[in-house]
Amino acid sequence: MNRNVHRALFTAQPIRALLLAASLLAATLGMMPAEAFGASRIKDIADFEGVRDNMLVGYGLVVGLNGTGDSLTNAPFTKESLTGMLERLGVNIRDKTGAISAQLTPKNVAAVMITAVLPPFGRQGTRIDINVSAMGDAKDLRGGTLLVTPLIGADGEVYAVGQGQVATGGFTATGASGSSVTKGVPTAGRIANGAIVERELPFEMSHLESVKVSLRNPDFTTSRRIAQAINSFLGGDMARPVDPGTVQITVPAGYRGNVVGLLTDVEQLRVEPDQMARVVIDEVSGTIVMGENVRISTVAIAQGQLTIRITETPQVSQPSPFSDTGTTTTVQRTDIQVDEGAGNKLAVVAHRVTLQELVEGLNSLGIGPRDLITILQAIKAAGALQADLEVL
Repeated sequence: MNRNVHRALFTAQPIRALLLAASLLAATLGMMPAEAFGASRIKDIADFEGVRDNMLVGYGLVVGLNGTGDSLTNAPFTKESLTGMLERLGVNIRDKTGAISAQLTPKNVAAVMITAVLPPFGRQGTRIDINVSAMGDAKDLRGGTLLVTPLIGADGEVYAVGQGQVATGGFTATGASGSSVTKGVPTAGRIANGAIVERELPFEMSHLESVKVSLRNPDFTTSRRIAQAINSFLGGDMARPVDPGTVQITVPAGYRGNVVGLLTDVEQLRVEPDQMARVVIDEVSGTIVMGENVRISTVAIAQGQLTIRITETPQVSQPSPFSDTGTTTTVQRTDIQVDEGAGNKLAVVAHRVTLQELVEGLNSLGIGPRDLITILQAIKAAGALQADLEVL
């Protein structure tokens, strides 16, 4: 065989293999349903019963500030807290009458509120992050140290204890003349791993006979799709939608004592969540968010404003040079312009237009976000907007 022909055949074999692999991949993707590309995992759209966070709160003192703490005359709770802490440590700052000494006026102490989130299944001895926020008139918490502070839950029990160095994301600088510069929020900070879990929440999953799946956005269609996906995976009627926000799963015999394994398999199943047609408007920032299923009935839209501009241009009138008559005076020149929005047009929006067609039609009128908010509210009032209108 000719050497050149042999080289050509050898080179063509990898190319044929690549073309064959590409053809198989295209055929596989073509057989997959279109919904699979827009589907979400159950773990991304729902939560499981008992797997939840718990809020903690506490009150404490931050010490070691560089003269930026609370003024005890304006924050009496800081003074009482400081007095109580010192007395528990064996330091008496009261006079013979039992009153707190008037000389107690430190500037390096601040009363703060502590907030934290106890993660699900947080075990005793693990550490969590805490947030520190000033309560009084402290100027800056930078460089301060939080003293031992118990963190309690909604039931009044202590679940964690916090302490540590406060790290703030801002600062304040003041000059001798009274001018100051502030960046960020220096009166709020964070302590990474600043609390130790002291009490666990009693909850065991291994002995559960049924588990509830809670949808983050309740919907009848989505809950039914989740139940169908779970039943298809388990091969039986083990899941049923209880309400738009809950799907109840009966633990199969093969998963008894292994609920964690069941939830691990279930949360990876993919479901295409359904959503309501909704338009969300934030009037403060002028933000408008419209869902995919928003539809509008046939309606005519016109937008225009009457604008009157008055411009005053004073001019100086003076006599000719070397003239014996006449005086220099100021003559008022007024220019008035009226804009009645003649350039704006009346547009007809066809029946059941899509979201893209709606946006393109309104943009063709030269309408900005602020005017679009008013137009959408008017369309909803006319009954032509087939969606929920939510104003934040």
